[in-house]
Amino acid sequence: QVQLVESGGGLVQAGGSLRLSCAVSGRTFSGYVMGWFRQAPGKEREFVASIWWTTLDTNYADNVKGRFTISRNIAKNTIEMQMNALKSEDTAVYYCAGTNRRNILGSAASYDYWGQGTQVTVSS
Repeated sequence: QVQLVESGGGLVQAGGSLRLSCAVSGRTFSGYVMGWFRQAPGKEREFVASIWWTTLDTNYADNVKGRFTISRNIAKNTIEMQMNALKSEDTAVYYCAGTNRRNILGSAASYDYWGQGTQVTVSS
């Protein structure tokens, strides 16, 4: 059974940092793309960043580029995202997701596996 379990969310002041982690288990993810999405109250789930499991190629939404960094921790079998210079508009529930599709990777509909989410709240 595939499991994605997020951790690392919390409350932080604007300008601060958080590091999210997604522990993956239940299958081999070789050839998969792993992504982070977020959803704020009353808004649609939006793409944040993605990383190819094997090649480690990354992609970012424009509004987090230069502030967030997605990576894969091989030893821990986790997907992590370092978030710096946080803004109040980064407040959302953050979800880890996985897919073996190759296109439309910025759409939540392209992902088959999801974690339960972790809350990130940035106070201004």
